[in-house]
Amino acid sequence: MAHVRRKFVDIHRAQGSAIADEAIGRIAQLYAVEKEARGSPPKLRVELRQTKAKQIFDDLELWLHTQLPSISGKSPLAGTIRYALTRMARLRPYLDHGILELDNNTAERAMRSVAIGRKNYLFVGSQTGGKAAAIAYTLIETAKLNGVDPQAWLADTLARIPDYKINRVDDLLPWKTTP
Repeated sequence: MAHVRRKFVDIHRAQGSAIADEAIGRIAQLYAVEKEARGSPPKLRVELRQTKAKQIFDDLELWLHTQLPSISGKSPLAGTIRYALTRMARLRPYLDHGILELDNNTAERAMRSVAIGRKNYLFVGSQTGGKAAAIAYTLIETAKLNGVDPQAWLADTLARIPDYKINRVDDLLPWKTTP
């Protein structure tokens, strides 16, 4: 949804479009519900989303469909509305699943350090080294996202793996450990 919002913001800045402004306001209402839900258990998040966000989401989608025929099909605003509409079906599952987010900003922020250092990673030594680095970054960022100290978790996990049963290895994942 953050990318959808960004496109409407760009249109509003460039053209001062009232339609883009209205879309931004409607999307802001969805983010207000998410702000209220933040930190709640998944079950409560679903209840809140079903109670408050679902109607806003449905209204936004219907409103976008009604706005599209009233503007030039070749305009940047029409392109932005089509962009939003094609993503609505893929965004809808967040309403029914409390572990999903409205956008992927958290994941993108977590990957920022990887993107910033991309040129440095050209010299990891080999393709195998690059894959190993990607796995290491994924494990470290996953631990951080789950409130677990990555260094302590990795040290503990690596020490436990040799004697651990292979069919119980999922127990070692960061979200199954206590911070």
